[in-house]
Amino acid sequence: MNTRPFGPDKRLVSEVGLGTWQIGGSWGSVDEATAMQILTTATQEGITFFDTADVYGDGRSEQFIGKFLRTHSDNVFVATKLGRGSDPGWPGNFTRENIIKHTEASLKRLGLERLNLTQLHCIPREVMAEGAVFDTLRELKKQGKIEHFGASVETVEEGLICLEQEGLASLQVIFNIYRQKPISELFAKAKEKQVSIIARVPLASGLLSGKMTKATTFGESDHRNFNRDGASFNVGETFAGVPFEKGVELADELALLKPEGMTLAQMALRWILDFDAVTVVIPGASRPSQVAANASISKLPPLSSDLHAKIQAFYESKVARHIRGPY
Repeated sequence: MNTRPFGPDKRLVSEVGLGTWQIGGSWGSVDEATAMQILTTATQEGITFFDTADVYGDGRSEQFIGKFLRTHSDNVFVATKLGRGSDPGWPGNFTRENIIKHTEASLKRLGLERLNLTQLHCIPREVMAEGAVFDTLRELKKQGKIEHFGASVETVEEGLICLEQEGLASLQVIFNIYRQKPISELFAKAKEKQVSIIARVPLASGLLSGKMTKATTFGESDHRNFNRDGASFNVGETFAGVPFEKGVELADELALLKPEGMTLAQMALRWILDFDAVTVVIPGASRPSQVAANASISKLPPLSSDLHAKIQAFYESKVARHIRGPY
């Protein structure tokens, strides 16, 4: 597993991380035994970056990671998020008092004295721009409760607002072949500020796995069912904001571009890692085999410049007009 430097202090983390939304139970049901197998497989594959949030399974994801860390704490970098769950809920979670309360709750569930990274979880733009939330995070850092702070954002504009904040270590953004806007409007500024990019939704909620058809269905509790049109939260978090049926069509067409011997998912993930502004990509997994498959992309060579040009042209001519929601 290759590593990349995270944030201003350049701590090395695996370039492929593990997103743990699924093991929290937000995508169907992953039992505790399977969750532990997923986390164990991740470390066996050299993955050191775990991304979680207090809202994933109402703390369930953090609890699983906390249990795992009791016996596997060496070199694991835990990134959590706050603000989307817990009492009093969004957007009331972003007062100083509640940020501190939710940080303490995450520390308890994870069994840690200090969080490697805490991230504001898609906070209201006006709260972000006002800036007091960042003062609270700087206070927590000074107290030793957190090592770094960052923000998980929905739009390029929000990312640029956050980049003006002193001490910001990372931005988590939706970035995949279907969502290429950050390349031209965010990456250069982040590199200039030595702010790490964490790429989420890298396979567009599975569309870029190449395994879905228009007949694919999802469970009642799966956001790919209830949020496919943005009914519950930002539509970009589900299928990258592309209508499901159109996304399937585009994935089938995109698969014609993949190099021989490479799956569509491998090409999609490798494409993300070819951008040096990206520190870590965080695909999720509901099975240990998925973790191993995702980790394997670190060993693959970069895609050719010709293929990158074709993927960019594909996005501009066939994908961009179908993206919905703030971007």
